[in-house]
Amino acid sequence: MEEFIRAFVDPRTLISIIVGVLVFATILTLLGSQGGGVDLDKRMQAVSARRDELKRRSRQAIVSGQSTLRHTDDGFKKRVVDQLKLAKLLEDPKVAEQMIQAGLRGPRPLTTFYFFRLATPFVFMFAAILYVFVMNDFGLTVTVRLGIVMFAAVAGFYAPNIFLKNRIAKRQQSIMQAFPDALDLLLICVESGMSIEAAIMKVSQEIGTTSVDLAEELALLSAELSFLPERRMAYEGLAKRTNHPGVRSVSTAMIQAEQYGTPLGMALRTMAKENRDLRMSAAEKKAAALPAQLTVPMIIFFLPVLFVVILGPAIINIQDTMKAGGEAASATAEAID
Repeated sequence: MEEFIRAFVDPRTLISIIVGVLVFATILTLLGSQGGGVDLDKRMQAVSARRDELKRRSRQAIVSGQSTLRHTDDGFKKRVVDQLKLAKLLEDPKVAEQMIQAGLRGPRPLTTFYFFRLATPFVFMFAAILYVFVMNDFGLTVTVRLGIVMFAAVAGFYAPNIFLKNRIAKRQQSIMQAFPDALDLLLICVESGMSIEAAIMKVSQEIGTTSVDLAEELALLSAELSFLPERRMAYEGLAKRTNHPGVRSVSTAMIQAEQYGTPLGMALRTMAKENRDLRMSAAEKKAAALPAQLTVPMIIFFLPVLFVVILGPAIINIQDTMKAGGEAASATAEAID
């Protein structure tokens, strides 16, 4: 057992494990990109099923006089959060909005977030204690090891927030990559004579191959346009769920077109051009930042290899010349003797 632990904590073994995990994650990502259509079908079916469920519950609520349209959460994590009052202890007014922006709806994801906000510091701290105190001390002092444990606990406390922010950023990027194309499709549908609800539903079905998140948001927008008492609330909900300036400007333009009767096609054409410009400026910004980001990798990985390729033959020639000169000098000395 001791030999197994010693072999497991060996730096080369850890590096091999990390490389294997990264390779597995890369393969999983590539395979996941091939199955995007299946994910789209599942999510669109979930939206359709949720809409049918809302219709059924709405009729039941009208008959019984009670509202039963909200999701419920009665699991183990909900009981832990309620008993420890984590919602008040870790209260953050932006968490609910961030959950919506990440595509996590209903009370269950919020309960899960608070639960892991409590659990991850202890999990990270226990893993650090097990690693630096039990498996291997690495020759470190007790103070340094305690510092590592405290750092792991702090990292565990902020890990759920980091995960949530990364998910929001990826979702916004996925939406904004396909949003100008969705506006062009929406413009074509509207100018062909389709109603805005039918046009949005049609675009949500067509844009799913490019962005599943945008297709889901457009499907939800179509459902909200049918259920909410004011259409303005549906457009504002879309802007709040995406939290992006381009989507907010489009929502404002559509609200104004609904309110003042201005041509919707002209507004969509202008907004599509502006969003394409935003996408191009974001790509140019990323391209401009690329040289600075490549500086350190080039210094670490490219320059040593370049020096070896350039100076290697010269060093070999110099060594051969010096060896030949040494042999010639030895031969001359022997001839003189």
